[in-house]
Amino acid sequence: MRHTDFMNLSRCLTLVILFASLAAPTPAAAQAPTLVGSIAGHPTWPAAKKASDVDTVVHLLASLYDVISGPAGKPRDWNRFRSLFLPDGRLGAIRSKDKGDVALITPDMYVERDDPYFKKNGFFERGIANRVEEFGNLVHVWSTYESRHAKNDAQPFARGVNSLQIVHAQGRFWVASILWDEEREGLKLPAKYLK
Repeated sequence: MRHTDFMNLSRCLTLVILFASLAAPTPAAAQAPTLVGSIAGHPTWPAAKKASDVDTVVHLLASLYDVISGPAGKPRDWNRFRSLFLPDGRLGAIRSKDKGDVALITPDMYVERDDPYFKKNGFFERGIANRVEEFGNLVHVWSTYESRHAKNDAQPFARGVNSLQIVHAQGRFWVASILWDEEREGLKLPAKYLK
């Protein structure tokens, strides 16, 4: 094979490869993977029943207290309850007995734990004072609460503080976590949490 024939063949092969690569379909742009803990990673999580439950921090807090409150035997709307939380949200009771402990649970675990209690006992909780701090889409609320067995009980059987971390995402507010602690002997609510 002469050198010029070899060069012509080489150019032809180069052109064939070039045209073949131009004609080949390009792969679609890779989509970012859905994060396991993200809202999008839980497509079956209940949506808010009403936009007014989650459109402001004040409405979110009112909805949270409302959905768990009621007389003995009144079924709670647990899907509404779940919808107020991020799918991986947490609730945590700080327990002062036995050297102290913290029990962190999911919204589903709360339902499993408290639904039997609510079937036999009245429970009404309401916020009496809120301290709200915000930065960007992050909100922190110290919500002082009172709990009663009947709506019209003269005195609450418990008072304490719910510490809520709330986020604004997808055009609404979500509870990311709640930790709470109650008044007890040696621990009374200070005046700053009652205003």
